Amino acid sequence: MDFGSTFQVVLSEFWYLILLLIILGLIRTPWFKGKTGEFLVNASARLLLNKSRYHLVKNVTLPTTDDGTTQIDHVLVSEFGVFVVETKNMKGWIFGNPHQRFWTQKIYRSNYKFQNPLHQNYKHVKTLQALLGFDDHQMHSVVVFVGDSTFKTPMPDQVTRGLGYVSYIKSKQEAVLSPDQVKEALEKVASGRLKESFATDRAHVRHVRGLVSERHGVAPRESRSGLLKILIFPVLMLGVGAIGVNAYSNFVSGAMAIGTKRVSEPRVEQAARPAEPSSNSVVQRVHQSPSELFLARQECNSLIAAAIGNQDPRLLRDRDKACARYKALQGEIH
Repeated sequence: MDFGSTFQVVLSEFWYLILLLIILGLIRTPWFKGKTGEFLVNASARLLLNKSRYHLVKNVTLPTTDDGTTQIDHVLVSEFGVFVVETKNMKGWIFGNPHQRFWTQKIYRSNYKFQNPLHQNYKHVKTLQALLGFDDHQMHSVVVFVGDSTFKTPMPDQVTRGLGYVSYIKSKQEAVLSPDQVKEALEKVASGRLKESFATDRAHVRHVRGLVSERHGVAPRESRSGLLKILIFPVLMLGVGAIGVNAYSNFVSGAMAIGTKRVSEPRVEQAARPAEPSSNSVVQRVHQSPSELFLARQECNSLIAAAIGNQDPRLLRDRDKACARYKALQGEIH
């Protein structure tokens, strides 16, 4: 069995299903959901906050005193203070209060526990505060939920949904930092943060996994999510590329088929043979103009080029027919 030809046939017939499965698999990953939430917060901050007064720094990884790292989604530095924003891309009903260690996410009849984001952001705030040397009143913790979620218990003002975090930030109107302090804070963040890279992200994930393992008394287990992140983009690009090549070959095949129909058929005219005593039979002469020969050659060459590396049976049949017709016309001209 020719698996290459079989794969080409399956790809040509079900390419849209393959692409849909790839996209759905990507969308369902926690990594994609997190990146989507961060993108929404970044975009809304840049659009709705005055860039001259609010300076956005995203994905800040800082070293901690326990030889680990902490990763902050967004930092907004302004004269009204430093806003440390934690993003949660979640759906369903959200239950919790500031003092609980874990909050609850309810989706239909299923309940899921997750760390209190205020506690999670507290470490971010304190690590950044130690770097900048600011007082408590100059630091603001903000939690923003994006996605189709609904709060089912009262939440403090700094826990928001959607664009509510922008309104919370704008509600702080008391200037607590001078222009020089704002500039100095941005410089300290730039110099104190770890370089943005995949290695930095992996080191942070390992550190967090180690802390969770110690807390629950189990050995840390290496996750395959990192490998998944590495493979997702190339696989997606390969899938899109294969679909693009297949779509192009189908387009060329269809265009050549339309062109073949438009080429005029050989003009056949009846010419009487010289009268012979024994017969009054009539024969046909076929006259082909050079332009028809040229079009036939172009069609043949185009299909030969399209068939290179493509074993689509329909394309190969069209190529053979076009080239056979060209050779036939060439013989009749000469």
